[in-house]
Amino acid sequence: MSDPTTLHADMVQWRHDLHAHPEFGFSEKRTAAFVAAKLREFGLDDVTEGVGGTGVVGTLKRGTGNRAIALRADMDALHITEQGSLPYKSTHDGYMHACGHDGHTIMLLGAAKTLTQQEGFDGTIRFIFQPAEEWGQGAIAMINDGLLDRFPFEEIYGLHNMPGYPIGQFVTKPGAIMSAEDVFEITLRGVGGHASRPHSGSETLVAACALVTNLQTIVSRRVDPTAVAVVSVTELTTDGTRNVLPGQAQIRGDARSFDPAVSAQIEKQMRLIAEGTALSYNVSVDVNYAREFISLLNDEALTQEALNAARDVLGSDAVMISDEPITASEDFAQFLRHVPGCFAFLGNGEDSLPLHNPNYDFNDASLTAGVAFHTAIARRRLPLATPRA
Repeated sequence: MSDPTTLHADMVQWRHDLHAHPEFGFSEKRTAAFVAAKLREFGLDDVTEGVGGTGVVGTLKRGTGNRAIALRADMDALHITEQGSLPYKSTHDGYMHACGHDGHTIMLLGAAKTLTQQEGFDGTIRFIFQPAEEWGQGAIAMINDGLLDRFPFEEIYGLHNMPGYPIGQFVTKPGAIMSAEDVFEITLRGVGGHASRPHSGSETLVAACALVTNLQTIVSRRVDPTAVAVVSVTELTTDGTRNVLPGQAQIRGDARSFDPAVSAQIEKQMRLIAEGTALSYNVSVDVNYAREFISLLNDEALTQEALNAARDVLGSDAVMISDEPITASEDFAQFLRHVPGCFAFLGNGEDSLPLHNPNYDFNDASLTAGVAFHTAIARRRLPLATPRA
């Protein structure tokens, strides 16, 4: 049986290996194989690969209890080129673990090893290692592949690291904790030409710049100021070059909200503004608007259970109930459409760089806290039978 110091050293080595070999959503073949091999090495009762593409589900049964819970981690990396000079820096050019999913995976592996060796629960635990969280398709893919029928469970829990909070800080709240995310792509088409003769066509760059500015009025002037709404343009590309006026421009971005009515209003106003701007610049426009993430809604009773489990192992001072939801999104929400559960944040350090930063790194010091929470909530929700007097 591994002692905590040895387990932590092992987890650090495992995480650095995954960090050096990041894989994009639904391409996590090496990562999934690594996870499956470790779960089999630990001695789980069943390990199934290929769920929802590259997902892995490990099953651990103890005692005679007929209840089952799930613990979930995400495995995918981002399409970002890693900066800096870490000794375990990404070896896959253009990809990196800039959101800490390598750490999430290893925390759950550590919990699987601990619970296999030390037990202390009665029932079934499903360890879900999910692909493709970053673009909101992995949870749906696993569900569509029969996850809930093939590996039934009654409740589910997940963790995500959070820069800015101290190591070991556990933060969550009942109800809405993370927003829905809509994505949009707006294409403007006109007549490009020589940079010296803008009057001879209807180039699209100036129209696109105007549209980017006009879209800012959706939140400030078109949505109820008491509602939460964010509209962010993240990319503008054209087919022009230094001396060529573009004939096509594309604007991409996303919108965040908690209320479906607000999401509908954002889409409606975006289409109106895009059409009006295009008309005024004599170009055509197409708006592609899609809803990728739904709001993440924690179950009230199970959130209290998660808070109590965290207090048991991390201490009351390290546990906080958040006042407000955040406008980031998570496809863990898709699981919560089918079973109740709780999603929480775990501090990555007050000096941690932001998520999705090319110099970000998951803090190995938080691995132990993640394992402690996973094991505590499993034992709390699948308690051993009390011996009769």
